[in-house]
Amino acid sequence: MSDGELTALLAALALLAMAQQRTLWRQLLATPLYQRLLLGASLALIPLWLLRAGLHQGLSIHFLGLTALTLLLGWRLALLAGTLTLLALTGFGVDSSTQLGSELLLGVMVPVLVSQALFLASWAWLPRHLFVYLFVAAFLGGAVTISVKVVGTALWAGWSGAYPWHTIEENYLSIWPLLLFPEALLNGMTMTLLAVYRPHWVHSFHDRVYLGR
Repeated sequence: MSDGELTALLAALALLAMAQQRTLWRQLLATPLYQRLLLGASLALIPLWLLRAGLHQGLSIHFLGLTALTLLLGWRLALLAGTLTLLALTGFGVDSSTQLGSELLLGVMVPVLVSQALFLASWAWLPRHLFVYLFVAAFLGGAVTISVKVVGTALWAGWSGAYPWHTIEENYLSIWPLLLFPEALLNGMTMTLLAVYRPHWVHSFHDRVYLGR
């Protein structure tokens, strides 16, 4: 593992540690529903992250689903669920352990935090309406997070010297526009189904706020 990857890994672990709270863990341990949602969400990400495209190691691209995960579990548990998924894939040899730091930081931490920031912005500045929640926080959030992940990974690969810029542009960034709408649709449809059929599961959804009394 290079010095840059080690630094990224330490930064990601520091963010994960700072995100955890004692009260959160007490609630998690005392509530079987939260435990099932955390484990189920981590497992659900595995087949989603296995469907990937790319010609070079470290420049593969896949659906994230982290916006829906953030809205479902809250950003703190979403960081934990995404980390568990990445560790499982790394343990099975799907992802390289030498790139664990950048994958954890750029592929989990940053997308979850961006999703949370967009949700908070929509909560503070836009009408608290069901369609705002679904189209801005979920649908648009999915497109924004996949963009941040792709651009961040491209910049990391270029800065570290892993690949020349023309290779990154032709074999990685060229795929990016093709994923915007599917990623947005994936997160938007997931949160639509959860808000309609399982609203009590969704951490960020409040019936009385978005649907009225």
